[in-house]
Amino acid sequence: MPEEQSHISEDILTPEIVEAMGVSQPAFEEVQCIIGRMPTVQELSTLLAMWDANGRQQSLYGWLKGQHHVVEKREYLYDGDDPTHKSIKEPKVKECIALAREIVATAKVDKPPVSFSQHSLLYMVGNVSTEFLNSEYARRCLHIVANPIKMTTVDEDIEYLELILGSLQDAGVLLTCQQITEGGLFAALLSGCNKVGFDILTCREIRLDSFLFGEDPGRFIVSLPELQDDFFLAKMDEARINCCFLGHVTKGRLLVDDFDFGDIKQWVS
Repeated sequence: MPEEQSHISEDILTPEIVEAMGVSQPAFEEVQCIIGRMPTVQELSTLLAMWDANGRQQSLYGWLKGQHHVVEKREYLYDGDDPTHKSIKEPKVKECIALAREIVATAKVDKPPVSFSQHSLLYMVGNVSTEFLNSEYARRCLHIVANPIKMTTVDEDIEYLELILGSLQDAGVLLTCQQITEGGLFAALLSGCNKVGFDILTCREIRLDSFLFGEDPGRFIVSLPELQDDFFLAKMDEARINCCFLGHVTKGRLLVDDFDFGDIKQWVS
């Protein structure tokens, strides 16, 4: 009987074991997201060993955020009938640094008339990008060209968004408003940076490359003072417009999912 109990305790995690292994609750939840279920002691020990072998150059939680997640296997992308993207490996956050540099170097992104201000919040307005095949990322980094997504109402959508966002900017609710075009979300964010940077979190239900580099039309990046946050969200709800909180402006660092992409000076000359 004692031997059987010992065997069970090695396979089943309890809160006491997790705490004894030095794993915080946020990090443990991230492990479950990566594996897609409750991990065993062995699986958690393996991840800890990988983190240790990585030199512990960042926190366990930050390191886990850069690992692959089971959500990449969900079938929700690209009109639902084109499986091409599913054979393309999803990059990790740290791999996106090199991808972003290659894309930004060639993307033609117009600078907004006003750059981001410190202490302001960042939102993406419009539907979250769920495809990347017809983008600068696909052309430059994947060397593929796909047919554009069919969006018959996109022009009307853009006009509607421009009307609402323009009125909010005129009223002083928004500080800046920039349309997402070539280079995707990352390039649009970078275009609003002068001496400041940004700290954002990506949407875990969407492929990382789709979220950062997808070029779905009809999306905007807006910045606003924190005091205007509740009013802005109320107006988005009234207008039935989707929006996604990204993060906030920093003093000069670029951070994506807690990974440091470097100082703004390394990106903007």
